[in-house]
Amino acid sequence: MWHGRFKHDTAKIVQEFTQSLDIDWRMHDADITGSIAHVKMLGKTGILSQEEATKIEAGLEQVRREIHEGKFTPSESLEDVHMNIEARLTEIEPLGAKLHTARSRNDQVATTTRLYLRTRLEKLREDMAALLRTLTANAQRHINVIIPGYTHMQQAQPISMGHYWLSWYEAFRRDNDRLNFALSSMSECPLGAGALAGTTLPIDREMTSELLGFKAPTRNSLASVASRGYMLDYHHFASTFMIHISRLCTDLITWNTQEFAFIVLPDEFCTGSSMMPQKKNPDVLELARGKTGQVIGNMIDLLVNMKGLPMTYNRDLQEDKRGLWASLDTVEAVVRIMTALLEKVEVDEEKALAGFGKGYSLATDIAEWLVMKGIPFREAHAIVGKLVGWCIDNGLAFSELTPEQWREHGIDDSVMEILSVRESVRRRDVYGGTGFAQVERQIREAEARG
Repeated sequence: MWHGRFKHDTAKIVQEFTQSLDIDWRMHDADITGSIAHVKMLGKTGILSQEEATKIEAGLEQVRREIHEGKFTPSESLEDVHMNIEARLTEIEPLGAKLHTARSRNDQVATTTRLYLRTRLEKLREDMAALLRTLTANAQRHINVIIPGYTHMQQAQPISMGHYWLSWYEAFRRDNDRLNFALSSMSECPLGAGALAGTTLPIDREMTSELLGFKAPTRNSLASVASRGYMLDYHHFASTFMIHISRLCTDLITWNTQEFAFIVLPDEFCTGSSMMPQKKNPDVLELARGKTGQVIGNMIDLLVNMKGLPMTYNRDLQEDKRGLWASLDTVEAVVRIMTALLEKVEVDEEKALAGFGKGYSLATDIAEWLVMKGIPFREAHAIVGKLVGWCIDNGLAFSELTPEQWREHGIDDSVMEILSVRESVRRRDVYGGTGFAQVERQIREAEARG
C-alpha cells in the first residue's frame, strides 16, 4: 500500500472498519473490463505507449483468469476490489503502476458499479418479460372463468379471471417501464471524471464510453462521482414491484383458504405443518410478501444516506451498494419463483361461482338496466338499494324473486333475462372492461407488445 503524505500504515482496526471487499468483490469482472477500456484509451492517446498498454491489458486478463479459476484470494488490507486487482496486476506486470493514470477511484467506482448493475438489470428485464408472458397466458387460460370482484373486500361485481390476471400484467408492465428507465439512467459513462474535476491529461472519454457500451460520457464531472440517482431509479422500480407482488400474494393467499377456495396452489410451492397433517401452507407467497419490507428499507437506507451529503464524493457512499445488492438478489429470486408458481396456479370455477352465494353483485346491472329504460341513475340506484335491503331482510337472492315481487319494487320482471354472472361479464363490453371480447383484445395487445 502506498504511503504518500502518511507516515504510518492504516491501523488494522481502521482497515477492518473501512474495507468494502464484502460489498464490492462481486464486481471484479466489471472492474477489469473498465480498466481494460481505460488502458486502451491511454495507449491510443499516447499517454502510455502502445507496448505499455498491451502489457497492462494482458496482465489484467491474467488477473481475470486467476479470479475465475479461484487462484486469487483478495486481501482485506487492500481495502476493496479495485486496489486488490491493481496490486495483483502490478505483481504480474510492474507497468501496472501506470494503470491509474488519469483516473480516480471515484470515477472508477462509478463506472464499475454501472457496468455491473447494467448487466444484472438486463438479465432482470428478461425475467420480467417471462413474468409478463405467464400472466397473459393465464389470462387466456382463464378468460371464461368468472369470479367475484371485490372492493373493500366486499363482493362488488362479477369479473373474468382473465381480466384479473391482466390487471397484474398492467401493474408489472408499468414496473418494467420503471426498470427500463433505471437502465436508461445509467447510459452515460463517468470514466474520465477523475476525483471530481476531470484531468489535465489528454484523455478520450468518447472512446472509453464507446468501448464500454455507453451512449456517451457523462456531462458534468461533479455529478459523475456524486450522483446515485441511477441507483434510486432502480430502488423505485424494486420497491414498487415488490409492493405489487405483495398485493398479488395477499389475493392468492386469501383465495386459497378453505373459506374462499377459488384457486388451487401447486403442491410443490407449498409446505405442510410439523404438527397438523391437513395443512397446505402458501409459504412461497408469504415469504415473497414478507421480503417486501426489506426491499423498501433498502431504498430508504440510500435516501437517508444521501440526504445530507455535500458535493461531491463522501465515504458515506461506500455503503450505497450494500442495500442495492440485497435488493437485487431478493427481487431476482422473487421474479423467478413467482413466475414458476403462477404458471401452475389453477382456478376452481365451481367454487368461484358458489362464492357469489346470495350476494348481490348484479345490483349495478339492474340499476344500469333501469337507466336504459329512461330512469335517472340516482333514482335507479335508490330503487335497487331498497330492493337489496328487502331481499336481505327476507333471505332471498335476486334469482329467487317472483315476477310479482320484481314488479312490486317497480322493476319489470324482464330484467331477469340479464341476471346471470356470465351475462353480466359479457355485457361489460367497453374498452378496458372485463367483457370477454375486451379481455381477448387486451391479451392480443399485450402479446403484440412482446
